[in-house]
Parts: sequence; structure tokens; C-alpha cells
Amino acid sequence: MSLQENLARFRKQQEKCQSTLSSIASEKQASTKSSNPPKHNSNVHKSNLPTASPSINARPPVKFSNDTERLQIINSIRKAPAGAQIKRVIDLLLERREALTPEQINQVCHVDVYANKTVFESLKNNPKVSYDGQCFSYKSKHEVKNKDQLLVLIRRYPEGMPIIDLKDSYINVMEDLQALKADRKVWLLSNFDSQEDIVYPNDPRVPIKVDDDLKQLFRSIELPRDFLDIEKELQKTGIKPLTNTAQRRAAAQIQGVSSKNKPKKKKHEISKRTKLTNAHLPELFQNLSTQ
Repeated sequence: MSLQENLARFRKQQEKCQSTLSSIASEKQASTKSSNPPKHNSNVHKSNLPTASPSINARPPVKFSNDTERLQIINSIRKAPAGAQIKRVIDLLLERREALTPEQINQVCHVDVYANKTVFESLKNNPKVSYDGQCFSYKSKHEVKNKDQLLVLIRRYPEGMPIIDLKDSYINVMEDLQALKADRKVWLLSNFDSQEDIVYPNDPRVPIKVDDDLKQLFRSIELPRDFLDIEKELQKTGIKPLTNTAQRRAAAQIQGVSSKNKPKKKKHEISKRTKLTNAHLPELFQNLSTQ
């Protein structure tokens, strides 16, 4: 059962207990009044009779501590495995992007770094965490803080660099990458081998001009109509094709033959001898077979 379900169940139990205690208190008060009726003395004036204090008669409803839910959450976090607590701290450092003391970490995400030696040592040696002896902070792979530093870093890698290595540099790094792409300062391309996006610098100091003759020659080359022939031509030049048309066609053919020979399952009809588990829904079984 998840933590949210446990908390919802605990809230319901609290409400039930509180209503039960309140009803018991009110019943006890009513029974006290009925069993002990006030005695009237004719010699005493009504104004001299003591009046019942409202604070005594009206008892406040019994309430549980408002801090119980928070304490339960803290207890469940601290009893969690060390790996889960470490991830919780790293996620906090990634979100805040500022140095936090162990006391601040404990206050925000309820992980007591000092009390758990395994968590403390793992955070100190984690490649994503920096510890200066007093505070923990998030350590990204590349120390860049803004768009200008990001562009300088990308230009150091003319062969391209994975975008995944830049995603945790700072909060708005992806927006800055799109802005650099819009300004035609970088290119964002997909690498089909690793299925990840790569960013390439578009260095304005190296302009490339292609002659019209070369463009016309490139466009005049007629490609084979069958994709299988294209793959063969790529293999001749030492380029590995990303697709395997022959294998795909063979699999499709085998699948087509097997699907034709696959026998159809006989549909089981419901009869009066069938064991019914939904007997409380008789409208489902009005058309039963008389078998």
C-alpha cells in the first residue's frame, strides 16, 4: 500500500474517532442533566441561584494533534532505504540549485544526513553532489550558468555533444538551446545510432559555400526505387544502414503465413450449467442457452 493510501486511511480513522468521542461526550452530558435535575428552593430568590458556566457544560470536541500526519511522513522517509533518501536529497539540490546545510536539508525533505552515516558518506562521494565541509550542492557535468557560457562550451566540441550532458547545467538551459538554434548559432540533430539529440556549433567564422554545379550534380543522382537496393549501395561504401529491409520483409511474410494458419478459438457460450459469479446482475443472463 502506498504512502498516500496510508495517509488517507489514517485521516478517515481520525475523523471517525473524533466523531465517536464527541458523541460520547454529548451523551454523557445529557445523561448527567437528566439524572440530576436542579432543586428549586422557595425561600431562595431565582436571582440568587448560581448559573451554570458555559465553559463547563459545553465541552470542546476531542482533537488529535495536527502534527501527527507530518510526523508519520517524516518517520516513513527516515525508515526508507538509503538509496531512496539519497535520491530525495539529490532531487532537492537539483531543484534548488543552491548550497544547503544538513540542517536545511532535514528541514525541507526530512532526511537527517547526520544521523544516517550511509547517506552522509554516499552524498559526499556522489559525482552529482559537491560537499565543501559544511554545505551540499548539486554538481552538473559542465559548469555553465548562462547562454553565453553555454555557447562557448558547445564551440569547444565541433564534433557535437549530447544534449543529455547539458540538461542539468542550469534551470533554463533547454530554453537557451532553443534560442541559440533560432539564432542559427547551433544545430540540434538526432543521432540515429544512440537515439539521442546532439548539439553542434555553427561557427560563423567558417562559412561554407556550395557551388551550383555541385548542387545540380547531387540532385541529378537517381536513387534506387527499392529500399533494399539503397541498403546494398550503402553497404558497398562502408556505411551501415539503419534499417534491414530484407529481415523486415521476411518477418512480415512469416507472420502473414502463421496468422493464416492460426486456428480460431471456439467461442464458449454461457449455459445454465455454467458457474456464474455475477448472479447479482440477472439482466446479464436473460438470454441463456437451454443446453
